[in-house]
Amino acid sequence: MIHLSLKTILFTLIGILLFGVYMGILLYGENSLSVLTQLKEKKATLLKEEQALKQQNQKLQKRFFVLKQLEPKEE
Repeated sequence: MIHLSLKTILFTLIGILLFGVYMGILLYGENSLSVLTQLKEKKATLLKEEQALKQQNQKLQKRFFVLKQLEPKEE
């Protein structure tokens, strides 16, 4: 039978507790995995919005130049 000292048991329990706290912070803290996932989703949304705005801007510029050409030229 293995006889563990009280000191060894306490150090082991404290180590396990600290590891649990560390994992909790890692998964749910300010710089956590869930925050990383949310930021990746937001980045994807912003990239889609950027593409839509670029296309809209391109159409509006084309329309602007067409209208600009229809204006009478001043001499």
